[in-house]
Amino acid sequence: MSNSAVDITLLGRTYSIACPKGREDALRTVAREVENQLTTLKSRTNNLSREELAIMAALNIGNELFEEKQKNKQYMAQMDERISLLQSTLETSLVERSR
Repeated sequence: MSNSAVDITLLGRTYSIACPKGREDALRTVAREVENQLTTLKSRTNNLSREELAIMAALNIGNELFEEKQKNKQYMAQMDERISLLQSTLETSLVERSR
């Protein structure tokens, strides 16, 4: 799959980013989210450099990702439990019907 260049702007600077074809809209959406994080942080803390803002935004986004992964793990565990219960119920029902 070939790449295309996508221009994104973060804190007034434009970056040309290589992106797999067909994923350009996703990259733009992520860039908007990063820009929102950076802008929010910048408005709260006037003294941070671009680098410090980027680090703080990365930590915030990383924390959000971690929390979502934890929720996903919990959801998967709950689904595994439900599937096991359903499977057990079906097996019991089939055994009872075969008698």
